[in-house]
Amino acid sequence: MSPTSAKPKEHRSLVPARMDRLPWSRFHWMIVVGLGFSWILDGLEVQIVAANGYAQTLGMDAAQVGLAGTFYLLGQVFGALFFGRLADRLGRKNLFLISLGVYLLGSAIAGLSFAPWFFYLWRFVAGAGIGGEYAAINSAIDEIIPAKYRGRVDIAINGTYWGGAALGAVASSVFLNTDLFAQDVGWRLSFFIGPVLGLALIYLRRHIPESPRWQMTHGREQEAERGVDDIEERIRAEGKQIPDVDESKAITVREIGRVPFLTIAKVLFREYPRRTFVGVTMMVTQSFLYNAIFFTYALVLENFYDTPPATASQYFIAFAVGNLTGALVLGRLFDTWGRRRMLFGTYVLAGLILLVSAFLFREGVLDATTHTIFWCASFFFASAGASAAYLTVSEIFPLELRSQVISYVFSIGQLVGAAAPALYGALIGDGTDRDPLFWGYVLGSCVMIAGGVICGIFGVSAAGRSLEDVTSPLSLVQEAEEGVTPDDAEPGSSRRSD
Repeated sequence: MSPTSAKPKEHRSLVPARMDRLPWSRFHWMIVVGLGFSWILDGLEVQIVAANGYAQTLGMDAAQVGLAGTFYLLGQVFGALFFGRLADRLGRKNLFLISLGVYLLGSAIAGLSFAPWFFYLWRFVAGAGIGGEYAAINSAIDEIIPAKYRGRVDIAINGTYWGGAALGAVASSVFLNTDLFAQDVGWRLSFFIGPVLGLALIYLRRHIPESPRWQMTHGREQEAERGVDDIEERIRAEGKQIPDVDESKAITVREIGRVPFLTIAKVLFREYPRRTFVGVTMMVTQSFLYNAIFFTYALVLENFYDTPPATASQYFIAFAVGNLTGALVLGRLFDTWGRRRMLFGTYVLAGLILLVSAFLFREGVLDATTHTIFWCASFFFASAGASAAYLTVSEIFPLELRSQVISYVFSIGQLVGAAAPALYGALIGDGTDRDPLFWGYVLGSCVMIAGGVICGIFGVSAAGRSLEDVTSPLSLVQEAEEGVTPDDAEPGSSRRSD
């Protein structure tokens, strides 16, 4: 299924088999830190902006502060779509260096803002950089990390968003303290935290190789082999033993160029409609729930429990820690218990716990502390499930489309989820009537439970399997003609479509 009419050259490759057999090493830790830190930066950014220390300096009212978040979101969507396609065409490394640079520029210049329009512009730019990171980096991580560890690593990295959010809450409490910094200075300094951290990442990323899997399918087979050779040398230098490669796992691929949009549409809607349905469902459901709770938790605490704004931020730190803990603790189970079971369990449990809290909230049984505990318990599971959404979308589509499909599904989820804060803000009102928000919580619970059921029925069994076994590349020669593994089959079976 080549997107070009000319006869492309073909070659036999053991790159996927060689990458997946590697033991865990310092090289893989470099990948985790160098590429995974992006989510910490995103969480940091969102929380610093949410603290709105800039509002008084720039003369912005509540609506304008909310608009700043909208511009950041739109920037993420644009960045994901734009950089995602380039990452599939030009390579992962080129784009994860460019996208980080765009983020650093946008965030730093936003800290120099003198008017709302200027702030919106550079928040959009910063969001574009982060959106590009989501597409290019998830692809690179899953293509480099061995299959045995892919699930837990991807989920843990995506979950570190909440570590960044907690860091942002702490940083805001320091930089927005007028006893330490002038009101017009502190918020500006806080916007430089991310760029300062990012500068160190640029240096580290320069030493991260291009994805050998991407090179393998783009006519750079010699570079791919040399890249794997170098990785193996690094690991042997640590004194680790590398198992012999199984020659029977070699695959034949043909060079592939730009993939037309018509081919992408056929892959998504004709060959893998079930997988497309699962990917979109996961992104939409987790985005809706997270945006609904994350952006309105302070309003709930303040309007229903008379919690002072300063104290509300302390509750948020506990909420962020609960999310981070869930991703770190449960991630390993996605590799041992399997994707379907864990996706079903995390989504459904998160929804059920939220549903219980909804009834207790309506009866007035909860206070600020106990309500936050329920949120922490629900999102302990939801965090792992939400992080697994990016893992799932990255695994279940062909390598040549990986970044693009992530960007498409991510954008759909972000745009749908963007409606949640406005909806739940209206349901909260002035805090005198609990019924509207109760039904909002019921809706959020049902959305998550439905997402879990869909994942349990239509999800793909990908734990411990090579990416090429889960989904054959478009450039695969023999297997592409015979067929690929269906969604519910074991490794070794073959069929082209869902």
